[in-house]
Amino acid sequence: MEELQPGAPAAPAGSVRKESVPFTGYQQFIILILALLQFTIILDFMIISPLGDILLKTLGLSTSQFGSVVSAYAISAGISGILAAGFADKFDRKKLLLFFYTGFIIGTAFCALAYNYQTLLLARIVTGLFGGVVGSISMAIITDVFSLNQRGRVMGFVQMAFAGSQILGIPIGLLLANVWGWHATFIMVVILSVLIGVAVVTRLKPLTEHLKLQSDKNALQHLWHTIQKRDYRIGFMATAMLSLGGFMLMPFTSAFLVNNVLIAQADLPVIFFFTGISSMIIMPLVGRMSDRVDKFKIFVFGSALAAVMVIVYTNLGPVPIWQVIVINMILFMGIMSRMVPATALNTAVPEMYDRGAFMSINSSLQQMAGGVAAMFAGFVVVQTAESSPLQHFDTLGYVMVVIMVICIFLVYRVSRVVKSKAQSAESIGHRA
Repeated sequence: MEELQPGAPAAPAGSVRKESVPFTGYQQFIILILALLQFTIILDFMIISPLGDILLKTLGLSTSQFGSVVSAYAISAGISGILAAGFADKFDRKKLLLFFYTGFIIGTAFCALAYNYQTLLLARIVTGLFGGVVGSISMAIITDVFSLNQRGRVMGFVQMAFAGSQILGIPIGLLLANVWGWHATFIMVVILSVLIGVAVVTRLKPLTEHLKLQSDKNALQHLWHTIQKRDYRIGFMATAMLSLGGFMLMPFTSAFLVNNVLIAQADLPVIFFFTGISSMIIMPLVGRMSDRVDKFKIFVFGSALAAVMVIVYTNLGPVPIWQVIVINMILFMGIMSRMVPATALNTAVPEMYDRGAFMSINSSLQQMAGGVAAMFAGFVVVQTAESSPLQHFDTLGYVMVVIMVICIFLVYRVSRVVKSKAQSAESIGHRA
């Protein structure tokens, strides 16, 4: 049986029941606070890409330097995730969350103070070292507190933070950047994060149930035992490939829209706003469907839709803004239909005693794969002059489609692992 915090409805870890399990009041608070945490983390990472055209011009960055700035966060986050994995199950998850979130806030403040390529690169490294672990701790908390039959909906709500960053965070951040300079965007993130940190300190209860199950004597041993498990490695591979494809387009999206599609810099907030609105509507629906329908089937549908739209998007020329908005909305419908069920499935892979380690390694691979993807994109895409069109952007689209096909196979294997665990749990329950 899955061990839950007080107030959480108990359910077998691999339960395949399709009835809806309601949330308690405290669970609703956890969903809200984790969504807000994710909002700031995602916004901090994603805002770099919409600011890309501004940063390329104001700091005089080359496309490879900008790719390095984006990947610096991801790679440092990946490294810290590996280092933190051995300790992730040794502490109260609330205290661990506060430690890394505080470091994230400090790193973001350094970003606001950066004045050239070198200082911005260093600031992104610091931010990634701390911010990259926050997501894995959040996933561990979700797995501790919510049954599998709730997690599709939980992921749908928590990942609405992505949509929130599109609707509010990025448009407001771009407006602040256009009026007061790009530094103002990071100041906004710092202020929001401080307020959320206060809520975590005052309202979130300690999460310590996993401490009762620890058997490994040291962090290195715990890390090694987690990596050794074949089922876990399947989950890790799926996450890495999902991130490799997902982060490939992101760094140069704004520059592509401005220089190739001829969208005005001032109109970018409008595009991100409507994209976010569609994601905000879609993600809860996808989450509910993932809890009621086979998660893998939802993933396959999302992958097929995303693959088609990626090809369309990366081959765009000058078109009206309304066409860009529609294409973006459909593209993100496909992306969300991939990420929500895939993430929900992966949370069901680890056992309680090493969830923290699993999620840290998983997050680490996610970040590092994203960093590699951003760096790869920076070398593939070429811009010969400050305002010239980006070259070879379509190449990234074709590479992404190939990766999506590979991901279908890997997520299928994750789905089989989860179903096998569910059958074993049910068999044990019947014998008991």
